[in-house]
Amino acid sequence: MTPAVQAAKKAKVRHQLLSYEHDPKAESYGLEAAELLGLPPERVFKTLVALVDDEPVVAMVPVAHQLDLKFLAKAYGGKRAVMCPPDKAQRLTGYVLGGISPLGQKKRLPLYLDNSAESQAEIYMSAGRRGLEIAMAPQDLLTLTGGKLAELVRDKSSKE
Repeated sequence: MTPAVQAAKKAKVRHQLLSYEHDPKAESYGLEAAELLGLPPERVFKTLVALVDDEPVVAMVPVAHQLDLKFLAKAYGGKRAVMCPPDKAQRLTGYVLGGISPLGQKKRLPLYLDNSAESQAEIYMSAGRRGLEIAMAPQDLLTLTGGKLAELVRDKSSKE
């Protein structure tokens, strides 16, 4: 059981686990999850770690979209955002790329969830390892993480 699953269970949050056979050759972990689990891409969110003015921040956006770093910087109240180097993201969260979950991270980082999640009854995200997704209500995720809704995607049309 991953730290993400343990966090959801400990908080007694209604959730569902789904697993699939991860293909190491997959180009996009998130799109792979959506496709193999038969889920609409707008309900599957990728967890990204960025640095806003050198501070680590977690951003979650639908898998078929790109994070707008300017929007993330604005949401956080900073000036400039860049993607966190992969090795640093893994160290900060305790998870491997493609398995970074917003739950159960080594250190709780500020979290911003794209406001498109608000229209979903539940969203899917990594449960802490490649091939394992956890589903829960967006509000439960925000409560568990202390996260906030924000506009993080400039163009809401698909970016596959």
